[in-house]
Amino acid sequence: MGGKSKLLIAMIVVSVAIGRGQWVGAQIHHVVGGDRGWDPSSDIPFWASTRIFSVGDKIWFTYSAAQENVVELKSKEEYEACDVNNPIKMYTNGLDNVPLEEEGIRYFASGKPESCKNGLRLHVEVQPQAKHHHISAVVTSEGSAGATADAPASPSASTRISGLSYLLFVGILLCHLINQGL
Repeated sequence: MGGKSKLLIAMIVVSVAIGRGQWVGAQIHHVVGGDRGWDPSSDIPFWASTRIFSVGDKIWFTYSAAQENVVELKSKEEYEACDVNNPIKMYTNGLDNVPLEEEGIRYFASGKPESCKNGLRLHVEVQPQAKHHHISAVVTSEGSAGATADAPASPSASTRISGLSYLLFVGILLCHLINQGL
């Protein structure tokens, strides 16, 4: 068997494996607060109640770094009291990505106690990774889900990845290889 034929077979095997979801993990990018982001007008508690957070997902905090920040707190007691004096971590960039790497409960709040007391806080219960998801998505406002992104361009930027994209990629790859003389 020639080198090009072996390469073609290897590429087909890899494409089929990826297409069947064997190497693609479930991952949803949740933009906290939806289209409004991390803002008191977003009704963060309601927004969170409509989401399921799983291991492997990411949450994104989008806010004006000049006016706000986000802290991660250790305990439910600190969260409920809006005690932001001893955070585990502070987020101050205005576009912060937090990977959800393990099951459990995590607590986030505004670094400003008055904003926290006015509802700018987030309680995340991270569930085990779902086995049936095979694509990544960005979730912003209700009913809007979109494509994988390392960093969302804006809270509402989204496009849907479908199986047709995968088939198009494989088709273009095969056409290219056939044109190369295989």
